[in-house]
Amino acid sequence: MADAAVFERPATTHEVVLAELRRRIVAGEIVPGDAIRPDQLAIELRVSRVPIREALRILEGEGVVAHRPHHGAVLATLRAEDLREIYRLRQLLEGEAVAAALPRLTEVDLGAMHAANDALTATDPDDLAALAGANRRFHFALLGPCEMPHLLRQITLLWNATDHYRAAYYREDRHRREVAEDHDRILAAATARDLEGLLAALDDHRAHAVAGLGLAPEDR
Repeated sequence: MADAAVFERPATTHEVVLAELRRRIVAGEIVPGDAIRPDQLAIELRVSRVPIREALRILEGEGVVAHRPHHGAVLATLRAEDLREIYRLRQLLEGEAVAAALPRLTEVDLGAMHAANDALTATDPDDLAALAGANRRFHFALLGPCEMPHLLRQITLLWNATDHYRAAYYREDRHRREVAEDHDRILAAATARDLEGLLAALDDHRAHAVAGLGLAPEDR
């Protein structure tokens, strides 16, 4: 008996709008404090306001978008305390995910990490969305094998909440070099199945990002 055909569900309009808003945010086309105007977006994306409102509700639930009286939806401006808290939560949750994922990590997973890292290195430095996307693929190739979908969902929400800040980190050459060096350490530890070394490399990587976001290391 022939295998049944597998069909991919087409993206809904609000999913397309959400993906485009995320791209603009990560690319720095919308910066913290900027108003997000549904009427203008509807014209630009050639859709009704309904899917735009749905996409904005999702982003507001993630803490990416805030509602400001008399201004409507704006890209959230996070306080230093918010960023510190988010990165501390990431440290705790990602530590759990990595501990569960490492014994299940396959050569295919390591290959995906290598491919994402190569893409990060080869990407045009001005393409912030592509840089951030490659970085995310690298990390979630490591985290994904943990087989803990609820944990991964919470980690994803934390990443989403700071994408618009993290992308700015890639604007500087020294930060991109730092990322490449950190990723090499992470890959080496993952390949060696060295959990202690892997957690230490990830802690250092997050610390570099926190410093790049303008937070003093002693404030972490």
